[in-house]
Formats: sequence, structure tokens, C-alpha cells
Amino acid sequence: MTQKIDNILRESRAFPPSSDFKATAHVASIEQYQRLHKQSLEQPEVFWDGVAKELPWMKPYGQVLDWSEAPNARWFVDGKLNASAVCLDQHIEAGHGDKVAILWEGEPGDRKTFTYSEMLAAVCRFANALKARGIKKGDRIAIYMPMIPELAMAVLACARIGAIHSVVFGGFSAQALADRITDGGCIGVITSDGGWRRGKVLPLKHVVDAAVDLCGAHCPVHTVLTVKRTENETKWNAERDVWYHELLEQVDDVCEPEPMDSEDVLFLLYTSGSTGKPKGIMHTTGGYMVGAYLSTRHVFDLKADDVFWCTADVGWITGHSYVVYGPMANGATQVMYEGAPNAPTEGRFWELIERYKVSVFYTAPTAIRAFMKWGDQHVDGKDLSSLRLLGTVGEPINPEAWMWYRKKIGGERCPIVDTWWQTETGGIMISPLPGITETSPGCASLPFFGVDAAILDGDGNELGENEGGFLAIRKPWPSMLRGLWGDEERYRETYWSKWPGNIYFPGDGARRDEKGHFWILGRVDDVINVSGHRLSTMEVESALVSHDLVVEAAVVGRPDDLTGEAIVAFVIPAGSATQDASVVKTLKEHVAVEIGKLACPAEVRLTDALPKTRSGKIMRRLLRDIAAGREQKGDMSTIENPAILEQLRAADV
Repeated sequence: MTQKIDNILRESRAFPPSSDFKATAHVASIEQYQRLHKQSLEQPEVFWDGVAKELPWMKPYGQVLDWSEAPNARWFVDGKLNASAVCLDQHIEAGHGDKVAILWEGEPGDRKTFTYSEMLAAVCRFANALKARGIKKGDRIAIYMPMIPELAMAVLACARIGAIHSVVFGGFSAQALADRITDGGCIGVITSDGGWRRGKVLPLKHVVDAAVDLCGAHCPVHTVLTVKRTENETKWNAERDVWYHELLEQVDDVCEPEPMDSEDVLFLLYTSGSTGKPKGIMHTTGGYMVGAYLSTRHVFDLKADDVFWCTADVGWITGHSYVVYGPMANGATQVMYEGAPNAPTEGRFWELIERYKVSVFYTAPTAIRAFMKWGDQHVDGKDLSSLRLLGTVGEPINPEAWMWYRKKIGGERCPIVDTWWQTETGGIMISPLPGITETSPGCASLPFFGVDAAILDGDGNELGENEGGFLAIRKPWPSMLRGLWGDEERYRETYWSKWPGNIYFPGDGARRDEKGHFWILGRVDDVINVSGHRLSTMEVESALVSHDLVVEAAVVGRPDDLTGEAIVAFVIPAGSATQDASVVKTLKEHVAVEIGKLACPAEVRLTDALPKTRSGKIMRRLLRDIAAGREQKGDMSTIENPAILEQLRAADV
């Protein structure tokens, strides 16, 4: 029996772009899109050669694509370039050094502005500071920082000297950071004494110290370079720790960019996997930069006078591609903000849009749902007339939130680009093109250039209109991942083994409507999508079981109006299974310490047992039904202990 996915969502509302928007769009007709998309699939060498030549190559490539050892692709073979030079030097050389690159605001209200010339000088100093600590091409450097300008500088400084950066979200715990340092073999960590979040200082240097200690006696870290931000007290190891501002006094602002082979690794970025061990996604220089450059330009219809604001943290792939590399490769002016969207008030984002005259705004559905919950009064009275385009990222957006976003923030005049993509894809894969797409609430719309998307069943057969199935990508694309750090077998098994023929399986369900538009139905594996962040159930389970109070745990997701999905943990405690509020509180806090607050379960249900098959496999589909308050359906003949279902239903706290 072939596998399909049931789907019941049908949305008939549709909104074409205005004639004014369409008149100036980079892609202004469906015929133009169809011609270019067809060429990108049938003649990828011709299409991508035309795009790649817009970047400043240090050495021309000899071949656009080598797919002879699929699924290991080589793009722009033997070409050399440097990502920081793409983002900075070319704009100065073109006479745009005085253009503003970053308009930054801290949560307390402090502000800084950097032109492209100033960014280049700062990045060169940062790069020389890293070189002064013996860091060189190929070395791995972990970055654990708040959203301050030095974070973007650190990323570009690593790229400039050929060091491989591994940015870790500043909300992750010491253990999670240590795991990523160890797996990547990082010899240095760039951090800050702290960062501001909802009026409080997050002690980031303290977390780094704890992480390095957790790495053990053979920890490869020899340098912790620390930016002074919050002036909080920090411990100091004179042999390892260096103040950023002190090291800068010893270096100059000239650093020639390292020529990097197109297939040299630019960065590692860890994402959760269903086995529990985080996956070190590898992205290389040439293909990634070409993808980030083109997708930023076309999906956001970016113009020279736009003020672009992507609200993502650089600790996630969205921040890599659409805060640092994509916008800066295009020479954009962008806003960068340190704090939370509700600090000091729930109207903070709208104040920033008004102050900086933001024209393109890109945020997550979970944030949009929070804005709705906080109330329209925080939007009313704000001048959002500068906005001309809105975007969403991270998870499918429900139609109600989409409509609120369009009406309340976009004034019913701004197109919305609802983008689907992943850490693994490097850049946007399916999205409306705002000058041509008749958008519908919750619809990701059209495959981007070079993306051969299809809906397949479990046997690899292509499905018809409005049939739910598995999303598949049938051809390579430039910004695709190049593997998992140190684990070639897992790379092939995770992404390329579902169907024969080197077809990429992203792990999402989807359908394609009668217009050829794609609707994403969500994850089909055991990775929970909380506020746009993919978290492994196994990681959360491992954190719970590491506590002395826990014998066994199973974690599932349930629908949540605010975060998309919420984490529900079913736990067998070491003692009585009575629903003890103090035990629940302790376990939630434990997960927050072990992984980070974003992985903290919304619910913990204590139980004597878990529903298992006779072979001992936990029946997670039943747990998902219970967590969501649904009736348990489907075949339950293999369950070993059916009486446990009633106890689990009653344990809702």
C-alpha cells in the first residue's frame, strides 16, 4: 500500500499583486518565471552560470555542476571566491562604501550604524585578531553571541580567513554548546560577556566556560574571544580568554580575503535529528553564496533603496542566509535588533519599523501569532507606511495569522512571501515571487529557480492535484548541503534513501493544487517544530532521562496556537506516578538547563507505563493523539498494555 498524507485544508482566498508592485518587480510576469524556471531545470549550467558571474570570483570556475558522484554535488568546480569579499569588498570597489549596511539597535535602546566601508574595516580587524590567536583556514570556530553587530563581524571574519564558523544559538545550554564544540572539533569560541533579553542580562561567557569544562580534558578550545557588551561579571582564564577590544588594539584594518575553493566548507550549522545526536550540516562557499544572493534578490524583490529586516537570530539558518550573507551580498541596508519582540513593550517591532522606515519585513509565524495575542493596540498609531513587502519563515502559517498580518501590518497592500526551506537547503526553495504570484493564506506557492519539487507517495510515484504526500526535490541545487560533518553514511541515509535515484527527502508532507502551488503540511518524522525551531524528540527525551527522577520518557508534539507545536513529555518517574506539580516543575527546569528554554515541555505527564507494542516499541502516534486531545484511532491490536491509555489521558496537567 502506498503512503499518502491525509489533508483537509482548503483555502479559496487569493490576492494578486498590485499593478504598481508588479510594474517594478524583478520578475514581472508568470511567463518570465516559467521560462527561467524551465531553463534552470533543463539547462542548469546555462542558468546558474549567468547568475554566478554576477559575483566577484577570484578564479573562474571550469564547470558549473558535477553530479557524477551523487548525492555529493560539486558546484562551480575549481572556482575560487571569498564570502566576505562578496558581502563587502565588491560594494566598496563599486563606489558604495558610504551606503549603510547595518542599522543596529540594542534592547536597552542603544544604537549604532555601520556603512559598508566601516563593516569592511571592522571585519578585517576581527579577522586579524583571529589570526593573532593562531586561527587559520580550515579551523572550526564556535560563535555564541547575542544579536549585536560583532556577531555579523565574527561570521564574516571567519569567512575572510577561511575558518569554518559554527554559530550556536545563544539560548542553548552549556551541554548543547559543548556537544557542538566537540563534534566540530572547534579550537576557538567567540562570545560576549552577556546579552540583553527581556530586560535581563544573559551571562553568555559563563555558559561558554561551563561548556568548555564539559568538553573535558581533551577539549580542543585554546581561545575564548569575548566581546564586552553588558559589563556583567565574568570569570577569566588568562591562558585561554581574550578581550576582543584589547586584541583589536594590536591589529590593523587590512586583511586580504583568503581565496576559497567553491567547495571549501564555509560553515557548519547544527540541527536536531531524529536519532538525538545533532547533525552538523555542511555548507560550502560557492553554491551557498550564489543561492543566498539570488533568493534574497528575487523572493524579497530587493531594491537598492530598501531597508530590509529579517528578525531571525543568526544562530539559525535564516539568520545566516537572510541577515548576513544574502542581504550583504546584494549590498542591502538592513536592521539588526538585539532583543525580544515584547521588550520593553509588545509594540517594539512596530516602533523599529517606524523609526528605521523598514520596507521589507521577514519574521516567523510564531511571532505573528504572539502579536495577535498581545492585541492590536500595540500596532495602532504606528506608521507602517514604509512597508512594501512582508515575509514569513520557519513553519507553515495558519490562514488566520496570514490574514491578520496582511491586514494589520501590511495595510492590505503588501504582498506576503510565505517561504519554505530548511537548514539543509541553505536558501529558500518554495515561495511566492511577489510581482507575479496570486497568494493564498498558508500557501508556499512556487518552486524557486533550480528547484525541481514534486509530491510523491511512499513508493516514489508522483501524486496528482491536491493529493497529500511527501515533498521531494529531484535535482541538485547550488545551496544544498554538502553532507553531515564526519558522518557520510548518516547523510545518505537521512536525506537520500527514501526513494531510488538520488531524490532529496526533506521530511515534510505537502500537496500541490490545481494552479501548481505547493501547500506544506508539516513534518512527517519525530522532529517537533516549536516556534520555527526543529527540535529532536530524542534530545528532549535524553535530557529527561538524565535526571534521577526519570526512568523512561517519550516526547511528542501537539498543535499550539502560539508556537505551532508544543512539546508534551510522558514520563515514567522513579517513584510514584502521582501527578506531582513539584516534580513536573523540576523536570521542566532540568530540560531548560540541559538543552535550553526553547526545548522546555509545555506539559509533563507522569505515568506508570507507556503504550508499547509487544516488541517494546513506543506507540508515538497514540501519544500524539492523547497530547492533542483526540480520540485514539487506527490499529491498536499490537499494543501490549491498552489500559495505560486511560491513565495517560487523565494525567493532563
